[in-house]
Amino acid sequence: MQNLAPALSAVGIYAALNMAILIWIAMATTRLRFKYKVSIGDGDIKHLTRIIRGHANAIENMPIFLIMLVVAALLGMPALAVHGLGLIFTIGRGFHAWHFIQEDAPSWQRGGGYGLTILPQLLLLVGLVGHGLWMMVV
Repeated sequence: MQNLAPALSAVGIYAALNMAILIWIAMATTRLRFKYKVSIGDGDIKHLTRIIRGHANAIENMPIFLIMLVVAALLGMPALAVHGLGLIFTIGRGFHAWHFIQEDAPSWQRGGGYGLTILPQLLLLVGLVGHGLWMMVV
């Protein structure tokens, strides 16, 4: 049986870094809420609507990616592969959050963030489905 600790430790790094991104965007959202005195909803404030949507997008993407990364690590994905996918995803989430935190931002931040987010998700999706199907026939 292989030592899973390096791969699972790598997952832990990216779970923590993505939590840091969530805290960053949550704090930025809170600052805007205080600035505009809006406790619930967006108060029809464009920047607040924007940052709330960016925060929601992070919450939509991070959990399932990290779950898939844990499953892949438990199935024997090498730590180096976990680091590769985790780093790409985390950089993507950082760019994406940065885009939404700003009141106005260049579209490359959102597009680049999305691209770097979706690539490792798709690789894990294909890898896990393929591995699962392979294990059914062997």
